[in-house]
Amino acid sequence: MAHPSQLGFQDAASPVMEELLHFHDHALMIVFLISTLVLYIIVATVSTKLTNKYILDSQEIEIIWTILPAVILVLIALPSLRILYLMDEVNSPHLTIKALGHQWYWSYEYSDYQDLSFDSYMIPTQELAPGQFRLLEADHRMVVPVESPIRVLVSAEDVLHSWAVPALGVKMDAVPGRLNQTAFITSRPGVYYGQCSEICGANHSFMPIVVEAVPLEHFENWSYSMLEDS
Repeated sequence: MAHPSQLGFQDAASPVMEELLHFHDHALMIVFLISTLVLYIIVATVSTKLTNKYILDSQEIEIIWTILPAVILVLIALPSLRILYLMDEVNSPHLTIKALGHQWYWSYEYSDYQDLSFDSYMIPTQELAPGQFRLLEADHRMVVPVESPIRVLVSAEDVLHSWAVPALGVKMDAVPGRLNQTAFITSRPGVYYGQCSEICGANHSFMPIVVEAVPLEHFENWSYSMLEDS
C-alpha cells in the first residue's frame, strides 16, 4: 500500500514485482555512476585551466567512450529482456479469472466455476467504514489463493481501460473486442489495491481494483459461499 511522501515503489507482493524492483535498483545505480562521472568531468573542465593534449586528440579514448556506453546498454538490456519474458510466461495456472472493464466498474468471472461472477463497484466516501481507503475500496474484492499461479483475462465492454495492481507488478490494457492475458503469483496473504490506468471517461478515477490473497482453504470457503448466494 502506498503512503504519503513515498519515494520508492510499493513493497513487492509477487516474484515478478521483486524482479522489477531489483532491475530498477540495478538501472538506477548505473544512472548514478554515469551522472557522477559526467558531473566530475564538467566541474574539472570548468574549474581548471590545464589542458591535456591526449584528451583533445586521442584514438584510444575515443574507442573507450564508444565501447563503454555499448557495454552499459547491454548490462541494462539483458536483465530487462529476461523480466519481459518472465512477465509473459503463463505456466499451468491454477485459476483463471476474466476481468471485464465497464464505465466505470469492473466485473469478474471465475472461469473454472460453473456460475461465479460479480460486479465490483467503488464504495462511496460516505459509506466507508473506519480504516477503509477512499477511492480504493470496492464492494466486492477479487479473491485469489496465495502462492498459486493466477491467469487474468482482461477485456473491456465499452472503451479502453487498464487493469493494474502495482504491488503485484501487473498492468494489462483492457481493449474492447480483444482478450489480453496476464498472470501473477501472490507471495503472501494480503489486500492489494490498484486502479484503472487508462483514461476512460468522467469517472475514470472511481473504478478501483482490490485483490485479496488468502490461504487456499479460505478461498475454497469463500467460493462455496459465493456459489450458494448466487
